[in-house]
Amino acid sequence: MSEKSKFSGCPATGIGSMPGGDAREAAKTVTGSFADGQGMPYLAELPARGPGADMIGRSVGLLVEMYGHVEPSGWRISDRPGRDTRRARSWLGEDLDALEEFTQGYEGLLKVQAVGPWTLAAALELRGGEAMLADPGACRDLAGSLAEGLRAHLAEVRRRMPGAEIVLQLDEPSLTAVLLGRIRSASGYRTYRAVDRQVVEATLRDVLAAAGEDGTTLVHSCAPEVPFALLRRAGADGISLDFSLLTEREEEAIGEAVEGGTQLFLGVVPSTDAASEGLSDPGGSVMGVRTLWSRLGLHPGTLAESVTITPSCGLAGASPAYARAALAHSARAARSLADNPE
Repeated sequence: MSEKSKFSGCPATGIGSMPGGDAREAAKTVTGSFADGQGMPYLAELPARGPGADMIGRSVGLLVEMYGHVEPSGWRISDRPGRDTRRARSWLGEDLDALEEFTQGYEGLLKVQAVGPWTLAAALELRGGEAMLADPGACRDLAGSLAEGLRAHLAEVRRRMPGAEIVLQLDEPSLTAVLLGRIRSASGYRTYRAVDRQVVEATLRDVLAAAGEDGTTLVHSCAPEVPFALLRRAGADGISLDFSLLTEREEEAIGEAVEGGTQLFLGVVPSTDAASEGLSDPGGSVMGVRTLWSRLGLHPGTLAESVTITPSCGLAGASPAYARAALAHSARAARSLADNPE
């Protein structure tokens, strides 16, 4: 008998990023797409605006007593807040203003995203140009700063949207590469040493705890080989992934996650216009999910309560029209799964 998920009433959602640079338009799309119980709206990210609106820059802007600036090679740690950090914080404020406008009176799940500590450590450079991942002490400081910043950010979101139940999503696309020692050094000629799994797990647990004792959390990765068991032990209530990257090796871990009450956010809707013809058949989009359930021997009736349908990854690379269509299709595909689980 599986445990009850914290995500009841969340049939569909998006990952985080949206195309373009208009915060009001993005907020209108993500709230309108999931109105009337069709899914979970979220705080959109608009990386097309440039450095500071990208996923790394946005999370740098959340850090407490730690700052960053943009180098040709990427984001690097700074001694003081400069133009790039201020820009990241300004855009976040703009996005919050827009979301607040379109969620007046909203009650239900509402998602905010931030880059997790290990993907951030792999992307952020120390002053000498190497990744923070190379320095265990720097990784600890980074995780502590991120957790403190997230606590303040979530408090602000709750103040602005008092009727919403806030869900914290950590984006960790580099997590598996960190665990397996696949992150390349600045020179590109070597890789950083794999980080001990217990250290990775404990750090993730501390950052996820920023959501609060009763908070709801999930971890997203659009990379292969998602470490399901580790994420569950770290306290993630949900795991979000690109469904097309799953292999048979992971099926046992998926079954255990479902039985344990972990919500699966399955990315089955293409995230770019190239596959737009695939949006004509909502039922076809979730056929693979039904097949997986059957192969795992799970009861079809648990599908709708255990699975949330999403695009395969963020929608920043899509056209605005396709992004709207992909979110609407995710909601329709989720309804198909609920109406016809077998």
